[in-house]
Amino acid sequence: MDTQNTPLKIAELTALYEISRALASSLDLKETSHKILEILSSVLDMRRGTLTLLDPETDELVIETAHGLTEEEIARGRFKVGEGVTGRVFEKGEPMIVPDVGREPLFLNRTRSRGDLTKERIAFLCMPVKIHGETIGVLSVDRLFKNGSPDFDEDVRVLTVVTSLIGQAVKFQQTVSREKRALLEQNIQLQSELKNRYRIGNIVGQSKVMDEAFRSVLQVCKSKATVLLRGESGTGKELIARAIHYNSPRAERPFIKINCAALPETLLESELFGHERGAFTGATQLRKGRFELADGGTLFLDEIGDIPLATQVKLLRVLQDQRFERVGGSQTLSVDVRLVAATHRNLEAAIEEGSFREDLYYRLNVVPIFLPSLRERKEDILLLIEYFLSRRNKEHRKQVRIAPDVLNVMVQYHWPGNVRELENCIERIVIMAESPEITFQSMPAGMTAYFQDVREVTRPAATDKPTLRTTVEHLEREQMVEALKKCGGIRSRAARILGITPRQIGYKMKKYKIASHPSEM
Repeated sequence: MDTQNTPLKIAELTALYEISRALASSLDLKETSHKILEILSSVLDMRRGTLTLLDPETDELVIETAHGLTEEEIARGRFKVGEGVTGRVFEKGEPMIVPDVGREPLFLNRTRSRGDLTKERIAFLCMPVKIHGETIGVLSVDRLFKNGSPDFDEDVRVLTVVTSLIGQAVKFQQTVSREKRALLEQNIQLQSELKNRYRIGNIVGQSKVMDEAFRSVLQVCKSKATVLLRGESGTGKELIARAIHYNSPRAERPFIKINCAALPETLLESELFGHERGAFTGATQLRKGRFELADGGTLFLDEIGDIPLATQVKLLRVLQDQRFERVGGSQTLSVDVRLVAATHRNLEAAIEEGSFREDLYYRLNVVPIFLPSLRERKEDILLLIEYFLSRRNKEHRKQVRIAPDVLNVMVQYHWPGNVRELENCIERIVIMAESPEITFQSMPAGMTAYFQDVREVTRPAATDKPTLRTTVEHLEREQMVEALKKCGGIRSRAARILGITPRQIGYKMKKYKIASHPSEM
């Protein structure tokens, strides 16, 4: 074992270890390269280290980082490709060792950091930094030899490893930078698409009642006011909530949605306000709630009429103070959230029943917007059919059209499921269609009964004026269809709503030819 070189070997290993740690500690190339040059100086006595990179705008080599040089000296360190030792190493992609810079004509001493080159012997080691064989920069250091002959082989070996590590770090940083730029561009594109998608002008409807709703949305979207969207299920409350957000100053911030009716009472509070680790069984880590996630943006509380009373109290406090605590926590958090709530329930009746707090109602009902049912905007039905038909044809690569007599029936139908039911109906027609034009004779299998029921509802009476009997029958049939749809086709529940027995409802379903499955009603 060569005991004479043991301290040098230890120093080299120490330097390489510290350099590896420095590279792993940060993605900032300027910061990590400065640490590397400090380590080379303090551990291996390599002075005035510089990392020089190519500036693509000027096509010049400029000092990215330096150790042992002043700002003024760093600013002077600029080279053209092929100029001086640094430029030559970059151009050739090969290391260059200058044993004595005072005797080397290629050494330009551009930084003027070394003073009188005749007074001391300074060696200059210049190494290319490469990525996939392409030179991207140059690492250079000074070596001072006062006694004995220098051994450059050891220095070159160490610096070769260091430049390889720097090259990998630069490659990784470039990859991260590209991904960040791609994500940023993608985010900007998605934001633009969302804004275009949820523009008020993109929401289908030209009826008077929808025009009133649009005007209200345009007035409220620029403010921070809490909005309460009211209307039957399927009328497009979430679509309007998104339009309010994406046409507001908060459009760049999050839009967070939660369906209050879809979560049990035990989970709803945690979903809204978050929880601390160990707050309850299964809470293995801290979790942010929807209010925290929506900070700076908009929180959409769908079906807010279904929130339990205990949670209503905490929700009221957040609306008043914009402050709350996570479940199981004591730290008070502040947020800036714009709230849009929606419900199909009669909140005034719920207040009378004691199932909804009156003070919360007034906090939510700052700007109420009522969305009409589809039967209240029949003039929009043809527009909606055309819109959904175009979308589904494009999605499924078809050219399905609907015959005029079928369109007439669809316009006259009362659509208890509103726009959502109409959209699902059109999608089913397009998917199941076996011919380009949909008539009552070419109706997809499984939908004949559905449209037969619609025709029964809209079929004109034999005389100019309907009789009392036919009017009552039509009304009775419509009420039965609506009750069955609300109950998912379960006859016993529908019977309770209508105040009749399951046996009676079975008889009437047969009489009025009402389909047994809700999807065919």
